[in-house]
Amino acid sequence: MLRILLLCVLAGAALGAPLEDFITTSRDRHGAEGERAARFLVEHMPAADRETLSASFLQENLDLAFQARREFSWAAAVPEAVFLNDVLPYAVFDETRDPWRAELLALGRELVRGATNATEAVQALNRQVFHRVNVHYNTGRKRPNQSLQESRALNKATCTGLSIILVEACRAVGIPARAVGTPLWANGRGNHTWVEVWDGDWHFTGADEFDAAGLDRGWFVGDAAQAKAEEPKHAIYATSWKRDGLPFPMVWARGSQAVAAVNVTARYARAATATIPMAHLGVRLWDRPGGSRLAAKVCVLDGVRRACALDTTRAGTADLNDMPRFSLKPGARGWLRFTVGGEVREMPFGPLDAGDPTVDARWTDLQPASASVDAVRAWLDLPAADRQSGAAALTAPLSRTEAERVLSLLAAERMSTLTAERSAEVTQRSLTLGDRTLRWMDKEYGTAPAGGRSLWISMHGGGNAPAAVNDRQWTNQVNLYEPAEGIYVAPRAPTDTWNLWHESHVDPLFQRLVDDFVAVRGVNPDKVYLMGYSAGGDGVWQLAPRMADRFAAAAMMAGHPNEASLLGLRNLPFALFMGGNDGAYQRNAVAAARAAELDQLRAADADGYPHFARIYEGLGHWMQKKDAEALPWMAAHERHPWPGKVVWFQDDVVHRRFYWMEIPEDAPAQAGQKIVGTVDGQTVRVDGDVPAGFRLRLSDALLDLDQPVTVQVNGRERFSGKIPRTAAAMVVSLDQRADPASAATAICAVP
Repeated sequence: MLRILLLCVLAGAALGAPLEDFITTSRDRHGAEGERAARFLVEHMPAADRETLSASFLQENLDLAFQARREFSWAAAVPEAVFLNDVLPYAVFDETRDPWRAELLALGRELVRGATNATEAVQALNRQVFHRVNVHYNTGRKRPNQSLQESRALNKATCTGLSIILVEACRAVGIPARAVGTPLWANGRGNHTWVEVWDGDWHFTGADEFDAAGLDRGWFVGDAAQAKAEEPKHAIYATSWKRDGLPFPMVWARGSQAVAAVNVTARYARAATATIPMAHLGVRLWDRPGGSRLAAKVCVLDGVRRACALDTTRAGTADLNDMPRFSLKPGARGWLRFTVGGEVREMPFGPLDAGDPTVDARWTDLQPASASVDAVRAWLDLPAADRQSGAAALTAPLSRTEAERVLSLLAAERMSTLTAERSAEVTQRSLTLGDRTLRWMDKEYGTAPAGGRSLWISMHGGGNAPAAVNDRQWTNQVNLYEPAEGIYVAPRAPTDTWNLWHESHVDPLFQRLVDDFVAVRGVNPDKVYLMGYSAGGDGVWQLAPRMADRFAAAAMMAGHPNEASLLGLRNLPFALFMGGNDGAYQRNAVAAARAAELDQLRAADADGYPHFARIYEGLGHWMQKKDAEALPWMAAHERHPWPGKVVWFQDDVVHRRFYWMEIPEDAPAQAGQKIVGTVDGQTVRVDGDVPAGFRLRLSDALLDLDQPVTVQVNGRERFSGKIPRTAAAMVVSLDQRADPASAATAICAVP
């Protein structure tokens, strides 16, 4: 106590006559309590105020504060320390020192009439005072720290100016109040200021953001929950008149020590928990570039059919950072649909990064909603059994933008259906088609990239041996290679025959395996890789050419091609690895010959047949894992699902679809059939063994479907005209394969 008295004496000695007069008058008018109040106010006031504020200004402020303390029941119950720090002060930040108390006391007395406690009074003030002084949120204000008079002269203020007004209105009627804010949200989306009021404890509210549900609510609650007390720029501070060494970090006056603060982060922050990262998409709508915000119903269409969320964009007096937010998975794409009056417009979004991305939409830039897309959406909303394949929604011509949207809708529906149907077999690591079952083991490596994981199908050796022998080869294969990233799958051959991996049942089993991992495990269909060792290498020689449109790259290790043709590898990066001493079945000599054949194919077609061959001199059938160099080479490649030239050679296991060419079920497809397709501008040339009923699967990724297309078959023009994009083409493509990247948006049947 002696130390406190001594400090007061020393402070008084340095005050000067006006401040001494203020303290003396306060004592005369309000007794010892008045003197304590005056000394507290003076002791902690900013240095600049000592030089500029008059004793009369300070006296009026103190007298009116004491008048409110006597007049309002809640004010009388406030502890003295709280009264001194959060009712008595004449300023909130470093704003211009206006004499606001008399006006706001008179106005506040009217507005809080009937309130029985401080909370009710605060609610009444926040609901009405901004309308009465005619100041609302507007980023056109001159500066953030405007006083009441300055904000009223403009009828504009942002969160800091609005908070100053509400704090002063509360203090005017004896309610302890202080401004609260953060210099930067932890998510990096800027700063914000709001208000805390005391009613037995501290509670918060947004200034000019009245919520009928009560205090401790606001659009910023989620942001505040991420605050970090130990990181000053991400902490939350409350203003304080008493100086205990911590300054309030004013973003408009960085480095200033003029305003004291207390760190109140603990009242807002939630303990960090291990949660799945999400993208919290914020949405604002403006009438035009550089214009004003619009209030509109906003619907997020995430490509799954129905709206995943519905909210209203903010306008008028709402804070700029007050906006609807929608929680979506990182990487999500979709459309934002806005309704203003009776008009509906849209825009695409995504892919989204995790965190708090914000979209600023401009009404004048949005495109009208599509009736064709909505018709497809309505078709998808029907039970699956009621969806007619010939429905008008599927056959209606689509624009390029509409086709992109419809494809995303149909693909999302297909993936959702497959996930529900196939999750069990993925979990069990076993799938069955007909009388054949494919089992597998798998391992995950690295971190999943934004576009989805890669998939590595690695086929074991053995063959023509007891099941136990092939089982050992299988368990060895799962540990043989380790990609830097991806899901590494080692399947068990369905049979124990010599041709383990190139019997006719393997192709559809592998297609289903890929579909399962795309739908259930989030694999990127453009990053599926095929590899195999010994008998598994035999399988690569066979499967890679006939399923080339499914893979991003393939690598053959120590296998024999038998009769397999290399022609189908035109667009598939292919690597082969062989020990120089691996002479069984002349594998080494055949590998060297096939490498030379690939060289010749490449020389004759400079844009095709990318390949890499390695013959390890001195090594036999076991290459001591040197062939693992295949993995980084393969990983550098992604599939190109729409190449401008395709060479389709039918193996003894025939396929009906290869890149953008298709042979329907009722048309002949047979071993040895060779078809070469080339796209040159808007002309498609197809040469070779082209059967009747042959079809082209087309996309804007291949040519411009808004323009006429000419089709020539073996030098003869067979079609010329526009080919419409339709949902029907996409439905068929996606039913064949869970592969949106290669789905056709238009089909041309060659006459």
